[in-house]
Amino acid sequence: MPSVSYLDRRGEIATYFDRTAVQAWSRLTSDAPLGRIRATVRAGRERMRTTLLDWLPQDLSGRTLLDAGCGTGALAVLAARRGARVLAIDLSPTLIDLARTRCPAGLDISFCVGDMLDPPGGQFDHVVAMDSLIHYRSADAVSAVAKLAGRSRSSVFFTFAPRTPVLGLMHAVGRLFPRGDRAPAIEPVAEGMLRRLLTEDPALTGWQQRRTLRIVSGFYTSQAQELAA
Repeated sequence: MPSVSYLDRRGEIATYFDRTAVQAWSRLTSDAPLGRIRATVRAGRERMRTTLLDWLPQDLSGRTLLDAGCGTGALAVLAARRGARVLAIDLSPTLIDLARTRCPAGLDISFCVGDMLDPPGGQFDHVVAMDSLIHYRSADAVSAVAKLAGRSRSSVFFTFAPRTPVLGLMHAVGRLFPRGDRAPAIEPVAEGMLRRLLTEDPALTGWQQRRTLRIVSGFYTSQAQELAA
């Protein structure tokens, strides 16, 4: 059973992406022109998505993949084009509708509204959670990773917000915005502490922490982490 703090934050995230930020998120994930700040976020997200896809096998034919927190479905589409059978799940019905609209015909992708920790479909060969855990407290994020690992036969790729002075400053500035305009706060975590929490979680016994890469692009900072069975 997810913690109360996880459930509370999940509700905030669902409201933000399904109501408050729909237009902004739709534009950010399209080819539409952006201002300087949002352009750096788009570029960072594109680099992160490319990194996670590069870490997956190039030929995904016959493999299943869970895109946990799929947003508008860009990663799911690229994985499916490499042969994967993809389940793409997100809390926001609006984003899922947009993902379905943008998805090219003929790809093996099932889009689903729901909690990424309770997807249908049984086990998957690979699980990817790109920037879908960065709003949760460290303990909740690690617990989520463990649950996702429980659904994977081979690997889990996720991202976290590394604790840096710059990210801490942006976090503080964000608190100055009117409450109704705020995105759910990012929860930065020290890389060393994250590694310790992952090592100590009994549900992750046997999983190895492998590749990691930090991507910084203007107002976007996120770090990819690979876990392998």
